[in-house]
Amino acid sequence: MSNPTPTPNDLEAYWMPFTANRQFKAAPRLFVAAKDMHYTTHDGRQVLDGTAGLWCCNAGHGRRPIVEAIQKQAAEMDYAPSFQMGHPGPFELANRLVELSPADLNHVFFTNSGSESVDTALKIALAYHKAKGEGSRTKFIGREKGYHGVGFGGISVGGLGTVRKQFASQLPGADHLPFFYNRATMGFSKGEPQTGAEAADALESLVTLHDASTIAAVIVEPMVGSAGVYVTPKGYLKRLREICDKHGILLIFDEVITGFGRLGSAFAATHYGVQPDLITTAKGLNSGTVPMGAVFAHDRIHDAIVNGAPENSIELFHGYTYTAHPLAVAAGLAALKLYKDEDLFKRAADLAPYWQEAIHSFKDAPHVVDIRNTGLVGGIELEPRPGKPGTRAYDAFVKAYAKGLLVRTTGEVIALSPPLIISKAQIDELFSILRDVLKDTP
Repeated sequence: MSNPTPTPNDLEAYWMPFTANRQFKAAPRLFVAAKDMHYTTHDGRQVLDGTAGLWCCNAGHGRRPIVEAIQKQAAEMDYAPSFQMGHPGPFELANRLVELSPADLNHVFFTNSGSESVDTALKIALAYHKAKGEGSRTKFIGREKGYHGVGFGGISVGGLGTVRKQFASQLPGADHLPFFYNRATMGFSKGEPQTGAEAADALESLVTLHDASTIAAVIVEPMVGSAGVYVTPKGYLKRLREICDKHGILLIFDEVITGFGRLGSAFAATHYGVQPDLITTAKGLNSGTVPMGAVFAHDRIHDAIVNGAPENSIELFHGYTYTAHPLAVAAGLAALKLYKDEDLFKRAADLAPYWQEAIHSFKDAPHVVDIRNTGLVGGIELEPRPGKPGTRAYDAFVKAYAKGLLVRTTGEVIALSPPLIISKAQIDELFSILRDVLKDTP
């Protein structure tokens, strides 16, 4: 299967996201089909998916149960309004989702993306404190190197300078915890670093600075994904939970990447044994097939907002035209069933030790200065070229594509997060290609 190579005019109208547009359009990389663990390029080559699309296709590509569910729903009912109306699907999906969620997070608000989930969670946090008579709690604490999407709320609590610096208008009063990772003491850790939990104590200093009565919530990724795969130290998340409880601050886990099996459990909250008050999700919710996200809320948050409002009034003035879109819901129900039928979360947990040993075998590979992993996620950090940061990893990304492997890069980190259906043989193939790539990358 192959398609004609597009001309520059064919590519000009589409303004691509998070892409060096001119560079891409000079040498385009186009996928035209996908099945299970592989993409097909426009020139007919097979490319092993080492990133689950964009951290999202956890069940692999073109899975028939999901495809058929979407097709059936499109033929039956393409769209239903979600304001003052409903359809059975999201009620069923929400019930299935809370079966997977940590205890007492029994309410689900649907969105269309991770960015929307983050902004929704921030709004819910504000509404909760207002319902409790603590409307002065309006500030949020994020973390350096945190990524929480591209809405103005997510940018405000996010800690990636490259995302923040282009946009001046952000939420007032947002502050950030310092980054917890120290390569000198944590480098080449297998799974959770054993030291570094004390970095969470910086939250006490921020509480002192701002006063607890002004802080609505702390939001963190349980595992830093987009900034380069950094695994939180053992005990770090537990310490954040303790400090938030002490000061009446909500704790939000951004699980857009870690949700739905990536670490070997339904959620990182379960994996690490720490319960947040709100969880943001998207990506793996329906294996990336139709845009969808969701926020999981603790019972006391939902009840304070919903039961505290006047009868017959709208309790939360928030939502989207495509909230609980019928096609996304159908895909979600099918994906959850597929995860369960094939026991994919346990599969990820069972493969994690093999994955860990495979990625840490790169400790002696050219240019490698650090390796980080947890579950079926890995980050290989390369030494930057003098005066040309990011170029070595980018060149490795392009070479990997040419050799039949899709990886993702962020700065000088090669990030890996394959579909949960990957086999041990495919893990071997992935790292064999990548080793050749690094040998060929000066």
